Amino acid sequence: MKKLLLFSIILAALMPSCNVLDVEPQSSIPAGEVFKDKQGIERGILGAYNSLQSLSYYGRTYPIFADLAADNLSHPANATAVAYAEVDNNAILPENATVDGMWTAIYDGLNVANNVIVQVPKMSDMSDAEKNKALGELYFLRALHHFNLLNFFGAVPLKTEPTVGVENVNVPRDATDVVYTQIIQDLRFASENLPAGGTKIRASKHAANALLARVFLYKKDYENAIAYASQVIDNGGYDLLDNYADIFASEGTDETIFEVDFTALDRNRIAEYNFPLTLNGRREVEPAADLIAAYTAADERKNASIAYAGTLPYAIKYDDLSTGSDNFIVLRLAEMYLIRAEARASVNGPADLIREDVNVVRNRSGLGNITSSAYPELLSTIESERRLEFAFEGHRWFDLVRTGRAVDVLPTVTSANQTLFPIPLSEILTNTHPGMTQNPGYQ
Repeated sequence: MKKLLLFSIILAALMPSCNVLDVEPQSSIPAGEVFKDKQGIERGILGAYNSLQSLSYYGRTYPIFADLAADNLSHPANATAVAYAEVDNNAILPENATVDGMWTAIYDGLNVANNVIVQVPKMSDMSDAEKNKALGELYFLRALHHFNLLNFFGAVPLKTEPTVGVENVNVPRDATDVVYTQIIQDLRFASENLPAGGTKIRASKHAANALLARVFLYKKDYENAIAYASQVIDNGGYDLLDNYADIFASEGTDETIFEVDFTALDRNRIAEYNFPLTLNGRREVEPAADLIAAYTAADERKNASIAYAGTLPYAIKYDDLSTGSDNFIVLRLAEMYLIRAEARASVNGPADLIREDVNVVRNRSGLGNITSSAYPELLSTIESERRLEFAFEGHRWFDLVRTGRAVDVLPTVTSANQTLFPIPLSEILTNTHPGMTQNPGYQ
């Protein structure tokens, strides 16, 4: 999934644009000339993974904005990125260029995946099993893209076909339930057709199941969230690491389920935007004082998540400032325990099992057991544990939004309208379908 492999996809797929549907450049090579055999499909799949590396996606914007819009990160007073200040203040303008870049990067990723998907059935040198495995990886990526779009923007155009030329440029937003249905369908296919093992930087059966667990939790289908989280916990072969800091010290640990691959050639800029100027970073964001205060003295996660340059705190989970080659962790085992605990607490499930899952995560970080049996207290504890466990991993904003807690917790969020980002203005202007409407509060 390195950039040198992406050229074949760029030629076969479509140039980036601000519109959800991209226009094929005149100099592109027809897809039929690129995807002639299984080797071409393999290159296409690697190109589809490469889409995750965009600086506007997992390479920077997506994980940072998912903590900055919440209460885990703040935009320092002397920082320069106006787009980041808008997100920190939950006063995002539709013309915010960084939000536009994220929208475009995710839809570009969808289009790359769909361009490969449509070619797989045509390959005469691939068995049905090989075709299904290839489709499983691509469907996993397509589901991840759609899910991420839903969480930031709400109803979005569903993309299951490649965009070539100028056909179908003007499209409506599809209802969230429609998009969820496609996400679940894609992930179930992936779960059924992908191998259980393999490298952490490519989709697997357990990665699909883990993402399904997250999807069902967000969708409030708690029984399915419990079932899929349990499949990963019981059958995945993953283990919580004894030392929390070790999760981020190396790639492909026993705890991680799916990672986005970065190298010095395909770098991320997460550390650059977190680190202070004295360490050659930009410090566009910093850990929020409220988050720092939320860690107890015994919690080992604090020192594994936050460091200080003098008196200035900065996030250190992703700390390779020189090369930006640290992988970004999308799914890991600790989340499965907390998903199962939250889902059980949401349906008044067995309190002892809920406590057991929460305590597994707490104990690893040097904290004692919780003892409560009251469901509201258990849910509050789980919310707090998710905040501390996944700080700077891009969960907090979505947790507050999906539970309806954003208005109560965040002083800058005074209306439910602010819990969705605006559809980029460029999309509103170029997509003339009457069903392409702006989110409420941004007109």
